[in-house]
Amino acid sequence: MKRLFLYLFLLCPLPMTAEVRIVSYNVENFFHPAHDTLTNDLEWTPEGDRHWSYRRYNQKAENIARVLTTIGEWTGADIIGLCEVENAACLKTLCYLMRRHNYGFAHYESPDVRGIDVALLFCRDRVDTICTRPLHVDVGETATRDILYTCVATNHRTPADTIHFFMCHLPSQLGGKAESEWKRVAARTVLQSAVDSLLGLSPQARIIVMGDMNCAPEDNLNGLTNRMKDFEKSGAGTHKYQGRWTCLDQFYTSPALDSISDVYIYDAEWITETDEKYLGQKPKRCYTGYRYQNGYSDHLPIVMTIQD
Repeated sequence: MKRLFLYLFLLCPLPMTAEVRIVSYNVENFFHPAHDTLTNDLEWTPEGDRHWSYRRYNQKAENIARVLTTIGEWTGADIIGLCEVENAACLKTLCYLMRRHNYGFAHYESPDVRGIDVALLFCRDRVDTICTRPLHVDVGETATRDILYTCVATNHRTPADTIHFFMCHLPSQLGGKAESEWKRVAARTVLQSAVDSLLGLSPQARIIVMGDMNCAPEDNLNGLTNRMKDFEKSGAGTHKYQGRWTCLDQFYTSPALDSISDVYIYDAEWITETDEKYLGQKPKRCYTGYRYQNGYSDHLPIVMTIQD
């Protein structure tokens, strides 16, 4: 009788919960060693001050791939948003290292003076891209990164569903937080216009804004919820500056996703190191100043899971 029940149990299909796993990660200065004559990237070449060799480049790619593969676990993450990637060659290297999961990517060269861009990787076995385009942010002569819009359909054992992604790396606080705020306002204005258009067409649109916002988390996009505010209140964060953790890396979600999604910071011990000056831990960087230490990034990744 026990064998019969076991046999029937194995024959009966188990109820499956569809899960979509999304990662956002500022990988910090993921430059290709070849010099791009159209950008200011000489620092990150073999002849530059950091002696950025192909060996170090490949090690950096392997380190990033290790982080993303560990987060994705056996099946791999479905969507991966990246900040501070120089070009498509870097993305091709990364996709090759994670080739078991058959990743493709969306990417456009932006007008950033250093040549760093944002990109979106997607598992082609489970995600189809419907459309993608860059959204330009006008901040005058000091050009900044475009915002990457990508509309995808997922098919995690359920009928395909549409999610609208906005991958961001907003202007930094260089020159002072207050003095540079107008640039981030300009970027959020572009975002707000796009979000308003989507929600105007469909109030139930599934929208995710993610990336490095270069500010503390706030509900500063109408119609969307910033999912990182509670982490900031608890003292957790993705970036540590002068001993203080801040959630520069953020997820915003539309109402259709608020109740079916969870967010966490991936802070595995092996991607951090002891903060000897301010105590506790801090992200283990590739460089400390100009000293190479074969780390990962000065940011921690954030992860969202959607249960449908």
